[in-house]
Amino acid sequence: MANIAQSQGTIIKVSGPLVVAKGMQDAKMYDVVKVGKQQLVGEIIEMRNDQASIQVYEETSGLGPGEIVVTTGEPLSVELAPGLMRSIYDGIQRPLDKIRSIAGDFIPRGIQVPSIDREKIWQFVPVAAVGSEVKPGQTLGTVQETVLVSHKIMVPPGVSGNLTWLFSGDATVVEPIARIQTAQGEKEIAMLQLWPVRRPRPYQQKLTPSEPLTSGQRVIDMFFPVAKGGTACVPGPFGSGKTVVQHQLAKWAEAQIIVYVGCGERGNEMTDVLLEFPELKDPTSGEPLMERTVLIANTSNMPVAAREASIYTGITIAEYYRDMGYSIALMADSTSRWAEALREMSGRLEEMPGEEGYPAYLGSRLAEFYERAGKVVTLGGSEGSLSAIGAVSPPGGDLSEPVTQSTLRIVKVFWALAARLAEARHFPAIDWLQSYSLYSDRMDTYFDRHVNAEWSDSRRDAMRLLQREAELDEIVRLVGLDALSPSDRLTLETAKSIREDFLHQNAFHEIDTYTSLKKQYRMLHLILFFYRESEQAMAGGFALEKILKLPVRVEIARAKYIPEKDLDPAFDAIESHIQAQLK
Repeated sequence: MANIAQSQGTIIKVSGPLVVAKGMQDAKMYDVVKVGKQQLVGEIIEMRNDQASIQVYEETSGLGPGEIVVTTGEPLSVELAPGLMRSIYDGIQRPLDKIRSIAGDFIPRGIQVPSIDREKIWQFVPVAAVGSEVKPGQTLGTVQETVLVSHKIMVPPGVSGNLTWLFSGDATVVEPIARIQTAQGEKEIAMLQLWPVRRPRPYQQKLTPSEPLTSGQRVIDMFFPVAKGGTACVPGPFGSGKTVVQHQLAKWAEAQIIVYVGCGERGNEMTDVLLEFPELKDPTSGEPLMERTVLIANTSNMPVAAREASIYTGITIAEYYRDMGYSIALMADSTSRWAEALREMSGRLEEMPGEEGYPAYLGSRLAEFYERAGKVVTLGGSEGSLSAIGAVSPPGGDLSEPVTQSTLRIVKVFWALAARLAEARHFPAIDWLQSYSLYSDRMDTYFDRHVNAEWSDSRRDAMRLLQREAELDEIVRLVGLDALSPSDRLTLETAKSIREDFLHQNAFHEIDTYTSLKKQYRMLHLILFFYRESEQAMAGGFALEKILKLPVRVEIARAKYIPEKDLDPAFDAIESHIQAQLK
């Protein structure tokens, strides 16, 4: 108690979410504090002599000078244990469903609800041997958290020694399940662990990403793939489909666990996620998608400072499951709102502003976040991966603004959403001429080996046609379509087919929403096959006008709606129709 009394201070200033307290000389940076009579949750972000600047994660109206601030002596941490899956949290890991059952639709100030249910019983199945030496990250036992997720209870980082006792049977997350004789004495281990959100979880070794995080989205998988353990950003103006792209990745990405962080987004978009995910079926198991999903909902009407914490809360939970050897996909929507929270707090701290008012440390904070992604050898010796995909909302679609530029210096995949494509109802509105993936060459090797040996050649041929189309469009605008040769007009028609029949994908169509890698290859191969056969036919005297009127072009356009089970016979039939009609 003496320690807490020494760390007690008095409020001298309240400025929105920023509270300044004096008499805090015993406090430390990033300590969690309880502010005022309602014990609002806050975090120390600056120390000057005995004055602490605190960002408060709740509404501060009604707070005034003279009220008491007490430090907990601990950094902002998340609770890690069975029970995370299927949960919906706010930015500081308060369970929204439990708060709603207690207090209604809005979060009352100062409410304190445990992040993990302390009373729920879990069946613990031991896997380690009593008497053996255990090290950090080693699995002590497992808990079947959901039908899709086997939760591994691991030795916490920094703990090693002789396992003297191991429990078997039903227990709550706070009951001891193991005892380890360490150099400092015997330590009891429970299923529940705490971990500071701003500190990355340790691992043995970082590996080079070598496998794609397939998503079933053709423009992404074929042209701009992201690796498992990779980083990507999705910038675009309002209404260009950033959130739908994030939702599609969350639904269909080939990851075992999804962590979705709605950071300062509109409430109705988070509502869509909350309503859709329980209804969606996992494509591999047929179980509801929520069985392997954690949602962090920090909407635009929630206190601004909590946005800053929500990103770290999400990535710490993702790292925890990565340490179990799982493949994790983290969606952050959107990092612009997070950067705006940084800017607001920086302004209230009266720090020297950087470009467009953002703090000078914006780039380093973004790097800290994205660098926590990666494919690693965990402390336990298994391989796990964490892929981070962040949406960016540049004002007016200006990709030269600081958040987008700082993000592009860090991530390796850039999916640029274009307003002109969105206005033309072409979705996903990813601009194939502006976007890029620095994983493409490595992923081509994977796709050539595992899907089809001609995958990379088809991708390059299609991209050449799309780039040639952009050059020819300039000529057409200047002198008209009639000035082009029949060969160039065929190129334009083929590029149009790639755009409309391959790149355009309906997220709300039962079949078109997801396309397997094999079907993606066959669809693109079909368009290129028609292009090559048409070139040969034209060389033999066949008129371009007749080629463009062939009935098989309708079959090519509708190939995207062929079910996966009918894939080979249907595509073989279309290829034979192309050859027959061009003879």
